[in-house]
Amino acid sequence: MDQAANLRRLVLETDKRQKRTKTIAITSGKGGVGKTSVAVGLSIALARGGSSVTLLDADLGLANINVILGIIPKYNLYHVIKGQKKLKDIVIDVPEGIKIIAGASGFHQLANLDPKQRAEFISSVSELDSDDYMIIDTGAGVSQNVLSFVMASDEIIVVTTPEPTAITDAYGIIKSIAAQSPEKIIKIVVNRVLSVAEGNRVAQRVINIAGQFLNIKVENLGFIYDDIYVPKSVRNQKPFIVSYPKSKASGCIAIIADRIGNKSLGSSKGSGIASFFKNLFVSHENEEEEEQ
Repeated sequence: MDQAANLRRLVLETDKRQKRTKTIAITSGKGGVGKTSVAVGLSIALARGGSSVTLLDADLGLANINVILGIIPKYNLYHVIKGQKKLKDIVIDVPEGIKIIAGASGFHQLANLDPKQRAEFISSVSELDSDDYMIIDTGAGVSQNVLSFVMASDEIIVVTTPEPTAITDAYGIIKSIAAQSPEKIIKIVVNRVLSVAEGNRVAQRVINIAGQFLNIKVENLGFIYDDIYVPKSVRNQKPFIVSYPKSKASGCIAIIADRIGNKSLGSSKGSGIASFFKNLFVSHENEEEEEQ
């Protein structure tokens, strides 16, 4: 049995034993649109709604999640990849009711693991498949590193703002996703809006352009008001949904979380964390082949 078949068998066996976590990538076409604040706020809102949530920091260059939550991880996923730590050793439980996994620049080494190391890694991360959601805070832009996390996820949320450059860049990453996998479920959140009308107008513009030029469906997941309490909470290293639960932005995040958790709205089923990392293996293998 070849290496790929072994990995598929391991994933299937793991999925049969455990329920399948839904993986949701939070991404953006450019930096500075509030993507990480949305990822953190959404994770906490889902947890408050009764879901178990793990937040993976896959923004490998910045680690903004640590800043927003005021934490300093001692270990990260690199130590698991290298076999130096078990997953349970690096998971950080925060008071907000979610678990945090710090990412690492060593993700590219996934492609270099031998079959035994891959099996051990998949087995380790599968411990989290009892969770309802894993939220992945990706980097910004359309680099292959960002796209590998995006394409491995069950659903994708693209965060943008009403700024013309942000809208253009949001379309850019949607175009990149569609080129690789046109059947992917893509949803859009418009951050820092001044009104309901502005939020809906921006979302509809992206939806229309994606439908017309890419022939794909993008769903409007909601908007978040431009709120002075968001940057204030970042400076205090506390999520705005915790520091200012009655703020406009917190109310918007709660609505978006409800829509994600509402199965009657046609939300997809989760394929599991083991499947997510299996897809990452494949993605990084393809990168290695293209570079050779």
